[in-house]
Amino acid sequence: RQLALIIILTRAGLSLELDDLRRAGRPAVLMCFLPASFEVLGMVVLAPRLLGVSALDAAIMGAVVGAVSPAVIVPRMLKLMSEGYGTQRGIPQMILAGASVDDVFVIVLFTSFTSMAQGGSFSVSALAGVPVSIVLGAAFGLVVGFLLAKFFEKLHMRDSVKVVLLLSVAFLLVALEDVVPVPFSGLLAVLGMGLGLRRWRLPVAERLTAKFGKLWGWAEVMLFVLVGAEVDLKYAAAAGLAAVATVLGVLCFRALGVLLCVAGSKLTKKERLFAVLAYLPKATVQAAI
Repeated sequence: RQLALIIILTRAGLSLELDDLRRAGRPAVLMCFLPASFEVLGMVVLAPRLLGVSALDAAIMGAVVGAVSPAVIVPRMLKLMSEGYGTQRGIPQMILAGASVDDVFVIVLFTSFTSMAQGGSFSVSALAGVPVSIVLGAAFGLVVGFLLAKFFEKLHMRDSVKVVLLLSVAFLLVALEDVVPVPFSGLLAVLGMGLGLRRWRLPVAERLTAKFGKLWGWAEVMLFVLVGAEVDLKYAAAAGLAAVATVLGVLCFRALGVLLCVAGSKLTKKERLFAVLAYLPKATVQAAI
């Protein structure tokens, strides 16, 4: 599952243009945390009434449900970018970047809420670590991408060898998350590495994007088979209609959050509706948690 996620994020980084992200501006930043915050809030409001759970349990459930699925969103946005849909306004880029940071934000919330449930206290330092984790991860990834660009410039090798090297470095970046003493997002570092390589060595990045596209063909099957294997249908059936109503309700809160993110932008009504629908998929993070 982790290998598939790393393939997704490396491919996303190799395809993203920093100028496109800059063009997306304020909505791209808000998409990183506002829709997930609204979804957690929606769960805290609805779950105690519909499911009879405590507010804290509802907050934990909200943190689980709140994460969007990079496995669903990233390949679809990359496909739209390759076909030229919405790229002038930076819509796929905005959703793609927001989804990557959204997961980091929600996982930190989940950790804080579960700590409270186990008798700990709400960790303000963990929440304060979210922006540090995002900035450090992205910045370190860009530096690694720059170094790889210079390395590939000096030392010529087959593209298949470069793919193996990129995957190895990506796994190292993810492993660093558990080792370094400061907040650090390994997944964002992987994304940043791809961004850096594209910024400083575009021809290589474009060839490697095609290679990673082929890798994703089999990784996609593996990932969703593994996600399916995690699902226990007995639990799903026992949860009943109240659980379905709760999930649908919190998705309405998320939709409101997305609409607030794009409010005041130059997007048309149809483009705003697309942003709402594109930001709904779930699966990967929920299965991992």
